Amino acid sequence: MRHAFTSRQYAGEDDLLQMQGLLMDARSRTDDWRYWHIGDLMWAFFLLERHLEPRDHIRLWHDERGVLAGLALLGEDPAFECQVLPDHAWSGIEIEALAWAEARRAELAKRDVLRWGGAFVWGARHDDTQRITFLEQHGFRRGEHIEVNLLRSLGEPAPDVAIPNGYQIRAVAESGEADQRAEVEREVWQPYSNISGEDYAHLMRYPGYHRELDIVAVAPDGVIAAYVNGWIDPVNQIGDFGPVGARAAYRRRGLTRAVLAEDLRRMRALGMNRVCVSTDELNIPALRLYESLGFTVVNQYHDYAKSA
Repeated sequence: MRHAFTSRQYAGEDDLLQMQGLLMDARSRTDDWRYWHIGDLMWAFFLLERHLEPRDHIRLWHDERGVLAGLALLGEDPAFECQVLPDHAWSGIEIEALAWAEARRAELAKRDVLRWGGAFVWGARHDDTQRITFLEQHGFRRGEHIEVNLLRSLGEPAPDVAIPNGYQIRAVAESGEADQRAEVEREVWQPYSNISGEDYAHLMRYPGYHRELDIVAVAPDGVIAAYVNGWIDPVNQIGDFGPVGARAAYRRRGLTRAVLAEDLRRMRALGMNRVCVSTDELNIPALRLYESLGFTVVNQYHDYAKSA
């Protein structure tokens, strides 16, 4: 059944809050993996907003009652994502969203083909047959990249983790640490990340960001050695980790394990009953780390690409 929708550009923070609401509502009526976690949305929004104008790269669809029914984001690479409430899934929004994104990408490629002329990337959970069928019908083909999704119950407390002498495990400071917090992010994810301290300070003001869940391991000399961003969905009582990392010089000391364990404790105290995290299937050290903390692989997410 096709419904009547109106669409428009993203307009500001009120829309971002509605986008969060859509995801929490959708998850409450499906499962933990068919829709993005708030953390997925906020990190994707952060990366998009740093280089692009959100109103030109986010499109929203509302139903007859004015309720947000679907959203679409077109980011660099170029990468695309579309999320639609279960009541309205596959009733027209996805087709409109894809057409919008492809038209927008074609326009951008005329200005900068190196930045926007590459393969168009979307994706699907391995068992999401409707989305996979839709992607294949519209010219997408499965790529090589596979992300594994892991889940941990918080019914059991986080394990105790030994912390090296002189190190602190704590939340990032409310002020004065944005530059160093950005620096460790850049080092861990080079060459893919070039965020600045100003960028990170902006992230810390986002709705949905919780400083007490942005946990860092601080070396005796004051250097932030490892970190994890924690995000929570209070409606569905599920936390999310991402990104996670440690500086190369500080690995194999148990610091990443320590920040993760601390965030698990804090999420449990906030009423979460489970936590999710994702990583590349080839990232064996990360998989072993998560599994050592009680996470279990529950499904896979596959990239699908469409040539320009």
